[in-house]
Amino acid sequence: MIDIERVDYVRVPVDDIEQAKHFYGDVLGLPRNERLDHDDWIEYETPNVTLAVMTPHTHDDDFAPLPPSTIALRVPDVADAKAKLEAAGVEVNDLWDSGVCNGAGFSDPAGNRILLHRRYKPYEQA
Repeated sequence: MIDIERVDYVRVPVDDIEQAKHFYGDVLGLPRNERLDHDDWIEYETPNVTLAVMTPHTHDDDFAPLPPSTIALRVPDVADAKAKLEAAGVEVNDLWDSGVCNGAGFSDPAGNRILLHRRYKPYEQA
């Protein structure tokens, strides 16, 4: 068994780095890791993991968007976050309620499916 300390980053493939900069930095408002200065790899920080937005073709790979909702962003209020994204021109799917959490899906400009998510029911105690 290996000793895994944490997930350092999740690679997010994009086909237009300038659109990605606008979307992840301006629309979502994620802070950029300013210590990196690459044209094809930009890191955006969340409190618990880095989203490494990158162009696969410059890293010997082909572009393909992530599978649906690979990235789930926890937000305080899904309806409020949905409204803010829609005001910024982002198309967001209908809000759903699973009985334990709320969510709504949307896509970044490259077609990566992202989920707004908030669990409201506590986990059962064992």
